[in-house]
Amino acid sequence: MMNQQPSGHVNSSQVAPTLNHGGHDLFDSHEIIAGMINVLDQYMIFRTFMSDQELISLLDRQYTFIESQYNVLAQAFSTGQPPSQSTGVYKMTLSHDVQFGLTPSQPKKPNRNISEVKEAGLSAHMLGLIKGQASLMGMAASEITNPIVRRIVADTVPNFIELAYEIFLYQNKHQYYQVPQLNDRDAQAMTSAYQPVIGQKATMPQPKTPIQ
Repeated sequence: MMNQQPSGHVNSSQVAPTLNHGGHDLFDSHEIIAGMINVLDQYMIFRTFMSDQELISLLDRQYTFIESQYNVLAQAFSTGQPPSQSTGVYKMTLSHDVQFGLTPSQPKKPNRNISEVKEAGLSAHMLGLIKGQASLMGMAASEITNPIVRRIVADTVPNFIELAYEIFLYQNKHQYYQVPQLNDRDAQAMTSAYQPVIGQKATMPQPKTPIQ
């Protein structure tokens, strides 16, 4: 019969769409997932240079959590379906107390040999990796079209912020990341620079008249 489809050929108009990824967010998702692999690989490399048990424990704890979030995202991305487990919530163990002020220390310079790689630099590399990944996910989450993948990426951003903050707290505790403060007068002036809107509702301008 003339109107019969050739063997093996299916009319595309009869096929329900199985992918709801846009091209742009496919690339973004690939970059995010590859970035998570990169973080895990780099953490493994960093560990070989560490001697501080506190930082080793922090790294191991974060590695396990990042790996679990990688599995969730990779599964959802490859299947387009809800993953078998939900995104977790990372809970840091370090105290949130920040040490303020500057303590005199030796000026920093690039390492001249591998033996100079220490916890200060390793934790700084960790912080940079996590902050970069959090920024990437935050930007991509506003444009990902697959609702499941978008929700997972969006939910992972706060966790990566917690990961980064925990590394900052470790660095601050050991004076690798010092936090200077303004004097009281300047700090008060900065914190008093804004006030809430109270009272009459804002008068919004009229939109332009549509062109006929």
